[in-house]
Amino acid sequence: MHILVVHDYGPLGKVLLERLRETHLQVSPLLVSDPASADLSGLDHWIPEDTDLIVNALWQADPELAEGDPDGTKTAVFSLPVAMAEYAREHGMALFQLSSCYVFDGRKQSGYITSNPGQPVNELGNWQWECEQALRGLLPRHIILRTGWSLGRFIRKVHESTRAGEVLALPGRWVGQPVAVRDLARVMTAVMLQLDCGAEVWGTYQYAGAEEISLYELGLAIAGLPGIPEGMRVVDQVPAWANLEPMNTTMICTKIRNTFGIKPLPWRSWLVEELDIMAVEEVVEILNVMVLVVVDHLIMVIHK
Repeated sequence: MHILVVHDYGPLGKVLLERLRETHLQVSPLLVSDPASADLSGLDHWIPEDTDLIVNALWQADPELAEGDPDGTKTAVFSLPVAMAEYAREHGMALFQLSSCYVFDGRKQSGYITSNPGQPVNELGNWQWECEQALRGLLPRHIILRTGWSLGRFIRKVHESTRAGEVLALPGRWVGQPVAVRDLARVMTAVMLQLDCGAEVWGTYQYAGAEEISLYELGLAIAGLPGIPEGMRVVDQVPAWANLEPMNTTMICTKIRNTFGIKPLPWRSWLVEELDIMAVEEVVEILNVMVLVVVDHLIMVIHK
């Protein structure tokens, strides 16, 4: 099976490609540096003719970022995946698409099952739900994988509060299940290996870490990690951005276990490794900014 992994500069693409290259699968990367402004007319040039499965590893899991750029969010979360699905249908390919727990409104008192309808409360969830519905109508051979909270996102929140010397407010009544980058890459690889064996198990699945936790308790767990400065204060309060967060994003993940034999692993076992990944990502972001500054300076010098 020839797999095309569509990724950006985020950590998931790098980790997933590393893991897939350890298998027998034929893997090609496709870097989309800015998904929010992707050229949707260039798919013929991007996608190799012998591709069997397009894997969209552009993991959109931050509703705050999405809310700040609604047009870019629509392009990255809806327009680009739908364009890839249309291309896949026309060329006999399949599509693996990521979604998230943000398709739900959080009002349910128990965990969401795969068949529960989406009722999103933010921009990210809205376009992810629209994308899911479009893919189901466009392309029978698809995998949609909804994920829980991005563990890395909340590690970044702790880091940002530490640098600013601020108290980190996280709500104790908001509950969900984090998922780490390496764990998500593990799950995606396991699904792809079974698809390569001819399993006709297309449809929608859910995956998140094995333990439910509140955002406040998650903040405490991260603040206690080695490498996080002592004295970091986390308080049980509702910050302004919490209105974008459904109060309950817990998901029942039995379908992926029953179909693929994939057992949810405790997210706590990935905490230290996720912290290291986020530290590397921060360095890469700084280097990218430095490169852009140098390029801008060179352009100014040339024009003089």
